[in-house]
Amino acid sequence: MLFTVQKALTLLADGASVILTGSTAGSTGAAAFSVYGASKAALRNFARSWIIDLKERQIRVNILSPGPTRTTGLAELAGPEAEQQKGLLDFLATQVPMGRLGDPDEIGKAAVFLASDDSSFVTGAELFVDGGTAQV
Repeated sequence: MLFTVQKALTLLADGASVILTGSTAGSTGAAAFSVYGASKAALRNFARSWIIDLKERQIRVNILSPGPTRTTGLAELAGPEAEQQKGLLDFLATQVPMGRLGDPDEIGKAAVFLASDDSSFVTGAELFVDGGTAQV
């Protein structure tokens, strides 16, 4: 990711927006997720440093951190059986303060906001689209 962004910077126009994909795992501890969580925490620090490095070009760098989101990929973590998949998704929904999983469309709308001029004064931020998961 670090090298990808470094290479992409030469292609970005002044005033561009970079959106990095974070995770609630970068803000909270979780069993068996130590390396993944550490990498996402490091991503937050990269973003904070890059906003200083890129200030002359007015390039904004933000992090979008989705929570559990209803996708085929998430469901398939439980295995091939529909009953297993439903069980996993139902369980994960109980772990979210809002009591449900996110929809991909909700994550997309947050990304559009961060990419748009509506967020022209937002940089170095981590936007959690997670139903409150990272806050409790």
